[in-house]
Amino acid sequence: MALIPATLPDLLDHGFDTVIDVRSPAEFAEDHVPGAINLPVLDNEERARVGTIYKQVSPFDARKIGAALVFRNAANHIERSLSHHDGAWRPLVYCWRGGQRSGSFAWLLKEIGWRSDVVQGGYKTYRRLVADMLHHQPLPFRFVQLGGYTGTAKTELLPLLAARGIQVIDLEGLANHRGSLLGSMGEQPSQKAFESALAGVLCRLDPARPVLVEAESSKIGQILVPPSLWDGMKVAPWIELLAPLEARTDYLLRAYDDILSDRETLQARLAPLRAHRGEALVAEWTRLSAAGDKRALTRSLMEDHYDLAYAKSMKAMAPQVMARITAEGLKPSDLEQVAGEVAAALQAMEI
Repeated sequence: MALIPATLPDLLDHGFDTVIDVRSPAEFAEDHVPGAINLPVLDNEERARVGTIYKQVSPFDARKIGAALVFRNAANHIERSLSHHDGAWRPLVYCWRGGQRSGSFAWLLKEIGWRSDVVQGGYKTYRRLVADMLHHQPLPFRFVQLGGYTGTAKTELLPLLAARGIQVIDLEGLANHRGSLLGSMGEQPSQKAFESALAGVLCRLDPARPVLVEAESSKIGQILVPPSLWDGMKVAPWIELLAPLEARTDYLLRAYDDILSDRETLQARLAPLRAHRGEALVAEWTRLSAAGDKRALTRSLMEDHYDLAYAKSMKAMAPQVMARITAEGLKPSDLEQVAGEVAAALQAMEI
């Protein structure tokens, strides 16, 4: 009997030993069920070829050629990737719609003696459940935003808080972006892959306890924060971090050394700020970058850009700040103390 999940937790708590995505590598790369392995029964080129035959020749010819490819590829997977499994192995298989690709592969595995099954509706069912959670339904969590000026080490505090048993969502980590103009950390996931990772985190959280999320805009690099989470963040109370300018400068020199050392990329990212901060200021940043004066550049970026933007945003949002925590420094030993204070503030909210 096919797995027919009514909710996303139903699907993620499937109880099978292995989840197998038999879609093409390109489909898998865009998004997939968390933890799934990719054993494509049609690769990218084969899938395109069969689709062309389906449209331009006939569905029968496409199915005939597709079947030969599917079983040939399936045989290779059984010989190479699955041969180590014993008879008690239980795989769960899915494709795009839960149809011919997954059905054929699951049938073959079952004929061997493995207790295979398929996800009814395939990836489309999974994606619908993710969209229901993140786009169409309010989330059942009490969010608290961790806010503060740029350079107050908010992201670095999240794992320290998680180690103390605090429920946290690291949006920047999931988006592979530091959430600012200079924050690129490499290639970002697709929007769907980001939402899959986020939904997986949410499914592991306890709705009875607060969930801490770093204060962000609705867009992190090229990734959009899904509406259900954004709605929860907009009404969430804040814990605001404060730190002296020099401590924030020291921290950013460590955290952003990669981009501060890459003068060409840095200057390209600063260029769009001419429209907001003026030609003269951007020219001064460019001069400081060319001179290798990272400290003066970082300090000016905070004083003349980031701090101004933060103050404007706070005035517009006017969040309910439940606690303000001041860090005299932002070195690792300082952050342990700050994490303890943030944890205490959160625990006070649970009472």
